[in-house]
Amino acid sequence: MQTLNAHIDEVAQGQVVICAPLQAASSQQHGYGHAGLTFSIGDSAAGYSALTLMPPDHEVMTAEIKINLLAPARGDHLRATGRVIKPGRRLIVVSAEVHAIAADSETLVAVLMGTMVPVASGPT
Repeated sequence: MQTLNAHIDEVAQGQVVICAPLQAASSQQHGYGHAGLTFSIGDSAAGYSALTLMPPDHEVMTAEIKINLLAPARGDHLRATGRVIKPGRRLIVVSAEVHAIAADSETLVAVLMGTMVPVASGPT
């Protein structure tokens, strides 16, 4: 996330918001935000939303995640809002919406749906 200059803006139980600036280094050939940026912050927001429901000694890993790109990512920054759809002991179903934010507009650019797997974080 450091490479993308992304940061967590909000954390609540079952929900996390991550923002990242749209800059030349993370743009594609037409000048829009690259889908890799959109996917990265969407996946991270969804994963961290699952982590908010885990005990302190656990982590989560993405088992699978799908993205639908809906519009070009243009504006000042992207905002990804991750949410837990269905928590479980072995699988956690999550989603994320990614919006492009400009001075006077907000556009939904992608939706993600995925599954996170809880993992105990301890000595290996």
